[in-house]
Amino acid sequence: MLDQDAIVRYARQLVLPEIGGTGQAKLAQARVLVVGAGGLGSPLLLYLAGAGIGRLGVVDDDRVELSNLHRQVLHGSGTIGLAKTESARRRLHDVNPGIEVVAHDTRLDAGNAEALVRGYDLVADGSDSFATRAAVHAACLHVGVPLVSAAIQGVSGTLTTFKAHLGPPHPCFHCLYPATPPAGLVPSCAEAGVLGPAVGALGGLQAVEVMKEVLGVGESLSGTLLLYDALAPELRRLALPRVPDCPHCGGASCG
Repeated sequence: MLDQDAIVRYARQLVLPEIGGTGQAKLAQARVLVVGAGGLGSPLLLYLAGAGIGRLGVVDDDRVELSNLHRQVLHGSGTIGLAKTESARRRLHDVNPGIEVVAHDTRLDAGNAEALVRGYDLVADGSDSFATRAAVHAACLHVGVPLVSAAIQGVSGTLTTFKAHLGPPHPCFHCLYPATPPAGLVPSCAEAGVLGPAVGALGGLQAVEVMKEVLGVGESLSGTLLLYDALAPELRRLALPRVPDCPHCGGASCG
């Protein structure tokens, strides 16, 4: 049951037929883990907090730096030097004191990914490391939770949802990336640069997909790769099929 403050806070959502009181209750009960409190994680976390996601987990082991601030709008000059998870916790509590924010001040890797993912209903990944993205996907596949995954470089990015644990026709991360790129092949953000508002646009789209999955409304992006080009400007949808012989999700026992 929503109290009067919640009715006022979420008034513009409650009137949407796709949400209403029932949907708002689903958001309040949802437990979402966000990997990365950087460029994509900033708008993602802010919008999920504003929407009333009941528990937000934040995984990051970095500290706020001055060079982050042109795109990582979750943080500010006053939190430079602070752990990003703590900076995020303070800002999100200010946005919505009625939600729980759980700070995981660590780097997600193959060794701890499954332990981090357990206890959450859905994971959203905005990390900038292929190894991290592969590790969080493997954990989600094994535990059996959806993963909303976004990546951006320069002025363009991608967005999709992985639900391969449900079986065919849902593809997995390795249906899209069958091989790990050689070290150094993909330039870092510091090397290639990134357009701040483009990161914000893609992070906002990622938040929409998270909410759709929690609410069970709209068309899931599973099986579809969304391509975003900020300069065109253009959004394109490409089919992302499940690969029958994929060693990660193609076997009958996978998921």
